[in-house]
Amino acid sequence: MTCERRIWKFGDDVNTDLIIPGMYLDNYDPSHLASHAMEGANADFARSVKEGDIILAGRNFGCGSSREQAVTSLRACGIQTVVAASFARIFYRNAAALGIAVYESPEAYDAFEEGEKVLLEREECVLRSIDGSKEIRLRDMPPHLKTVIDSGGLLPYLKCKIVEHPKD
Repeated sequence: MTCERRIWKFGDDVNTDLIIPGMYLDNYDPSHLASHAMEGANADFARSVKEGDIILAGRNFGCGSSREQAVTSLRACGIQTVVAASFARIFYRNAAALGIAVYESPEAYDAFEEGEKVLLEREECVLRSIDGSKEIRLRDMPPHLKTVIDSGGLLPYLKCKIVEHPKD
C-alpha cells in the first residue's frame, strides 16, 4: 500500500509530556486527548493534523512516562505512522499495541522538511518524496508486530485470534 502523507517534524527527546501534557489527563476520552495532541511541542498540531499524516522525529521519541495516553492522543487525531531515529522502548511498545506503525530511520529526519508531502510504501519500508528525488529506507518492523498493527492494535488482534481459535 502506497499512500501520500504530510510530514510533521519534531526533534530529539520528545517526551510524553510534550505529546500529551499531564494537565489534560483528567479525561481519557480519545477525542479529548486528540484535541491536545503534541500541544507541548506545537500548539497548532491538533487543529491542523490530518488523518494519515506522519510524525518524523529525531532520537528517543516518546521518552518519559509510560502513559498510553500519549499514543492514544496521536492515534485519535489521525496519526497512523511515526518515523524516528530511535524510540523510547515503552512508547514503541505502546504504539504497536495501539495500532500505530513505528519505523526507525536515522536518515529520514534530515531528508524531509516539515509539511512536505511524501509517499509511504509500507511493504517496501520506504519513505519517498512525491517527485521521487529522495528515498529513505526504513527499518522494517518484525512480522508479528506488523500483524498486530494491521489488526488495529493488540486488543483487536487478540479478539480475532479468540474468534479463530475458540477454546473447546
